[in-house]
Amino acid sequence: MSTIQAIRSELATRRAARRERLHLERQLAAYDTPAARLEIETIVARHNPEETHEVRQILNRQAVDTLIRR
Repeated sequence: MSTIQAIRSELATRRAARRERLHLERQLAAYDTPAARLEIETIVARHNPEETHEVRQILNRQAVDTLIRR
């Protein structure tokens, strides 16, 4: 594989990962009430921290964003 092909492949992979992360962020943003947040946090807490690391990061950032906007 040439260097240009490798770079294109890497960029395509990163774009796809970003799209997937943005989709996950939008899905998690739907848990916007205190009860819904408690529900999703309870669900996430049942799973292995390594498996839920990305979800926890997104939830924490969204919680901070909510506090800042108040």
